[in-house]
Amino acid sequence: MTPGLTALVSTAATLGVLHTAAGPDHYLPFIVLAKARKWSMAKTLAVTALCGLGHVGSSILIGAVGILFGLGVAKLEIFEGVRGSVAAGLFILFGLGYFLWGLARGLRNRGHHHLHVHTDGTVHGDHSSAEGTDGVRAGHVHAEPKPVNVTPWILFTIFVFGPCEPLIPLLMFPAARESTGGVVLVAAVFSLATIATMAMMVLLPAAGLRLLPMRFLERYLHAVAGFTILACGLGMAFLGL
Repeated sequence: MTPGLTALVSTAATLGVLHTAAGPDHYLPFIVLAKARKWSMAKTLAVTALCGLGHVGSSILIGAVGILFGLGVAKLEIFEGVRGSVAAGLFILFGLGYFLWGLARGLRNRGHHHLHVHTDGTVHGDHSSAEGTDGVRAGHVHAEPKPVNVTPWILFTIFVFGPCEPLIPLLMFPAARESTGGVVLVAAVFSLATIATMAMMVLLPAAGLRLLPMRFLERYLHAVAGFTILACGLGMAFLGL
C-alpha cells in the first residue's frame, strides 16, 4: 500500500466517524422510533444498519459511475446537493406526517372511566388509558389485524437519497489516482466506519430510553418521534446538519 493510499484509508475511517456523529439525522430517528414502536434492540440495529447501507451504497454507486465515465467532481457535487435537498424534504414530510398521526392517536386514546361490579354488590371505578402499552384496550379485547410496518422501508428510502458529502470528492476520486483497488478499499472503510458509528450512536441512547419510566408520555411517544424526525429534516434543510 502506497503512503498516499494509507493516508486516504485513515482519512476514510476518520471522516466516516465524524460525518456520522455530526449529523443527528444519522441516529436520532432510529432512537425515537425504536422507543415509540417498541422495537427490540436487534430490530433497531438491523434497521439502522440497513439504512446505513443504503446511505453509503448510493453515494458509492454515484461515485463509481462518475469515475468510470470521467465525470468531473463539480458535476457530481451538484447532483449530490440535489439529493441532499430531496432527503431533507422527505425527512420533513415524513416527520410532519408521523407527528400529526401520533398526536391524533394520542388524543384519541385519552383515559376513560370503568365501573366494576363485584358479586357482593360492591361497585368501584378506575381510570385508565384507552390503550395499554401492550396494544390491548383496558377492559376490552380487540382482535384487529396487525398492520404491515412500512416505517423501516420509508426510512431506508430517505437514507438512499441522503448523500455522504465527503466520500466522492475527498476519498473516491483521490483514490482513483492510486488504483481501482484503492477506490474499493477507501469506500469499504468509510462504509464500515459510518455504519458502525450509526449503530453505536443508536445503541447506547436506545438502551437508556428503555430503562426510563415514560408512562406520562406513553400516549404521545409517536408524536414525539415524529417531531424529532421533523426537526432533523429542518436542521438538514436550513442549518446544513
